[in-house]
Amino acid sequence: MTNSAPHIVSAFEDALKRLKSAIVQMAGAAETQLDQAMTCLAQRNPELALEIVQSDARLDSFEQDIEAHCLSLLVLRQPVADDLREVIAALKIAGNLERIGDYAANSAKRTAAIASFPETAPFAGLPKLGRLVRERLTSVIDAYVDTDGEAALRIWRTDDEVDALYTSLCGEIERSAVEHPGGFMPHMHLMMIAKNLERIGDHATNIAEVVYFVSTGRPLLEERPKADRSCDPAQ
Repeated sequence: MTNSAPHIVSAFEDALKRLKSAIVQMAGAAETQLDQAMTCLAQRNPELALEIVQSDARLDSFEQDIEAHCLSLLVLRQPVADDLREVIAALKIAGNLERIGDYAANSAKRTAAIASFPETAPFAGLPKLGRLVRERLTSVIDAYVDTDGEAALRIWRTDDEVDALYTSLCGEIERSAVEHPGGFMPHMHLMMIAKNLERIGDHATNIAEVVYFVSTGRPLLEERPKADRSCDPAQ
């Protein structure tokens, strides 16, 4: 009688590789959406904003396909230990990437709403925050591909850098709003774009926690580092 165990193991390993590849593709789509949102802000381009909002459905489709793949693996393969962590991690990362896409799309939509208003000082600060969260997203996906728990931990421990820049930018927006009392709506949109970018940074940190768990088998029990966010409208 032929032993089919090696074949079964190989098929499962291939399925896990395809799952990881799907996550990387979804991350690439999320990065592109974020890049386009920042380009839209720089160009103040309503047409590009509409394209970004419409393309958000692609990330939703990615998430649905990954969820179906994960559920299939859980039901048919019943993975344990490292393999189970890989599947659960893919589910969590896909959810975070979908939210990143939502925040990028919302930022683009708000950019369209302020395209006709005169440029104010905070416009210059938003690209810097966008670059920072984009770098964090790229780095954490690299850590996921390499199953690098140490890299994930470094990313996680620098979450306060995003918070500090966000807090500073909020202060700039508030001062600009005082100087331009007739521009309430554009300043509100600027504040919400800044908040969207800060939340993208939070989701990159969430992914770092997942990557650390996959790599080490241990959850991160430290308190997440946070800078002062007293201007945060969500506080």
